[in-house]
Amino acid sequence: MVGPRRPQFVLFGSSIVQGSFGKQGWGAILADIYARKADIFVRGYAGWNSMKAVEVLDQVFPKDEAIQPSLVIVYFGGNDSVLPHPNGLSSHVPLHEYVENMRNIAIHLKSLSEKTRIIFLTAPPVNEAQILQVLGVEDRKNEQCKKYADACVKLSQEMKIKAIDLCTAFKQQDDWLTTCFTDGIHLSPDGSKIVAKEILKVIMEADWKPSLDWESLPMEFA
Repeated sequence: MVGPRRPQFVLFGSSIVQGSFGKQGWGAILADIYARKADIFVRGYAGWNSMKAVEVLDQVFPKDEAIQPSLVIVYFGGNDSVLPHPNGLSSHVPLHEYVENMRNIAIHLKSLSEKTRIIFLTAPPVNEAQILQVLGVEDRKNEQCKKYADACVKLSQEMKIKAIDLCTAFKQQDDWLTTCFTDGIHLSPDGSKIVAKEILKVIMEADWKPSLDWESLPMEFA
């Protein structure tokens, strides 16, 4: 641990989180905006689904730590929504199990501190044709992504936590299908800009005390 102490923001999720500091990623955008104001920690695990996340909650977010995160941004759902494979060797998690996993993640994070805030990111849409062309697979469908995204939003409303519907946010950009992905799944700089913009908007509009908006936080050694 180094000082002075700043608010800690943790990005927790699968490959879209793991890669968020590369290629003008959304994690890097947040770190730049919050420079000298908050520390951004990445806990991203490529290929993971919500089931794997639940298994490591106590290790990634131990309840007995003296300092707890001010904000946790959680992304799971893309790998959960992959179509099931006949041999069972896929990351697919049935929708009802995904919802319960996300519920357990939210319960755990809420228990860390009264001031730990949570934002859930839903699965974004995908470019099915690009996935087939680049990766040679057909196991991700937008119809499926939307079901998991809607379920995540509904759960978030029920648990009174913030959610960002990336399916909706991406499709507000006319050329999203051709500009937002590197391989049909993972985010290009344009895709990351959308994610960062939506996160900053939620933080700015949230009625959190203290506010975590970048303009409200003091600059270190100013």
